[in-house]
Amino acid sequence: MRKTKAKKRPLLPDPKFNDQLVTRFVNNLMLDGKKSIAFRIFYDALDVVENKKGDNEKTSLEIWKDALTNVMPHVEVRSRRIGGANFQIPMPIRADRKISMAMKWLIKYAKARNDKSMALKLAAEIIAASKEEGAAFKKKTDTHKMAEANKAFSHFKF
Repeated sequence: MRKTKAKKRPLLPDPKFNDQLVTRFVNNLMLDGKKSIAFRIFYDALDVVENKKGDNEKTSLEIWKDALTNVMPHVEVRSRRIGGANFQIPMPIRADRKISMAMKWLIKYAKARNDKSMALKLAAEIIAASKEEGAAFKKKTDTHKMAEANKAFSHFKF
């Protein structure tokens, strides 16, 4: 590579939970630079999760973190051209990429849901992912199945 690698900028923790992971999620959720609206959507979604969770001892933030870890993929397939043919080669994923993929999938499939507001959609997707169901979790299992199916090509490392 010709250029130096860009250094990671430190993220400020969010005001309510004092967690950098929440800020990272809100940054992915944000549209057109409207961060305060993104924070409101996220906090409203966690309030809905808090109301729907029932009597178990976990907080809504812990449920959200469980949902994030349930959606996190461990392997992905990458395309590589070898001898005129394209092969899908399974590769392990870096830790920061795992987290960003999980966040993006949660937000994408929450947007695709049918509900009144984005906060309700996000809350429904978080609850589903924490129970290991829903579209975001299905995306993870599909990714893992694809990697498993192409395991024979894993010796073609990059």
